[in-house]
Amino acid sequence: MRRKLLLAVVGMVAGISGAHFVLGTDSFDPVSSAAPIPVVPPVPVAEASVTKQDVPIELDGLGRVQAFNTVTVRTQVEGQIQRIVFNQGQTVQQGDLLVTIDPRIYQAKLEQDQATLARDQAHLANAQANLNRYKPLEHSGYATDQQVDTQQAMIDQLQASIKGDQAVIDQDQVELGYTKITAPISGVTGFRLVDEGNVVHPTDANGLVTIAQIQPIAVLFTLPQSALPDIQRQMASAGTAGLRVEAWSQDGATRLDTGKLETLDNTVDAASGTITLRADFPNAQKLLWPGEFVEARLVLRVQQDGLTVPAAVVQRGPDGAFAWVVRPDATVAPQPIQVAQMVRGTALVTAGLTAGQTVVSDGQYGLQPGDTVAARSPADTKDAPLMNAQTDQLGIQP
Repeated sequence: MRRKLLLAVVGMVAGISGAHFVLGTDSFDPVSSAAPIPVVPPVPVAEASVTKQDVPIELDGLGRVQAFNTVTVRTQVEGQIQRIVFNQGQTVQQGDLLVTIDPRIYQAKLEQDQATLARDQAHLANAQANLNRYKPLEHSGYATDQQVDTQQAMIDQLQASIKGDQAVIDQDQVELGYTKITAPISGVTGFRLVDEGNVVHPTDANGLVTIAQIQPIAVLFTLPQSALPDIQRQMASAGTAGLRVEAWSQDGATRLDTGKLETLDNTVDAASGTITLRADFPNAQKLLWPGEFVEARLVLRVQQDGLTVPAAVVQRGPDGAFAWVVRPDATVAPQPIQVAQMVRGTALVTAGLTAGQTVVSDGQYGLQPGDTVAARSPADTKDAPLMNAQTDQLGIQP
């Protein structure tokens, strides 16, 4: 065993000596043979500036458009429809003729009652003439007091009958007027529920047509009950001018109209913890339609000279919101910030940033404090997208 160990040591020494003989004593330099240190390139990012501008403080809620007034037009007399004047979906004004009902039976009844009135008026004239004859004879004793009183009572009776006849005639004229059905309000007609030739009755369930008033129009929307105190304070401050409400399409791309907050519901919904609000809009372009769902934006106030950044600047971490600030030497550092609201791609920052600072708006994925960054223009990112959390989820690694 000792002999084998001795031979192994001798062989190792001989191998080292041979290597030293081949390479030479002066050819080995440990400093020059070390690998070069790699240079880390700057991280490509998109940059934005912190700007100062007036920012409206808004509350967004899902709303549904509701007609200002809705009326179901019904007939008040029975009869056959002679003519339908309106078209479905037509805009009508209050008092416009919509439907005519056969008036002949009501015209005949009116004429009959007018004849009864004329007859009673003739009887009254004759009774009055007889009374005028009896009064001179009463003084001379040729007519008794009873005859005069009886004649006077007959006159009073006929006068009462004439008043009743006139009341019946007035009723006949009203019923005759009901054969011409007019629009009770201005608005847009819906689908026609009857056709010409149909016999209609006042007790029909569906009516003839519905009319919806859409100018002005209302929007009902809900907001969390936690916003109620702030809303009430701002309503009191606004006074008669009211708070502005904007109606936007559901995708938030198109503003449909601008109106005013009208009122709050008198009860908070206990099931959802929300309060319902109503806003009125002039709807001059008729872009709001009853039953339509919209995004309602209540403008509480305007923040003067607010600090704003693109919404993509705001990042979320364990300690809350922060932004990557670009230093003058092109290195980055995370900066905690406070965000009041994020609306339509813009964040209102209340603390942590100052106007004019440069921040990273895209490419934050993989950034470390002290990293050097290089700004890329939007045109440069079309073929090579910047690294962020979304691109990492798609499989693009930095």
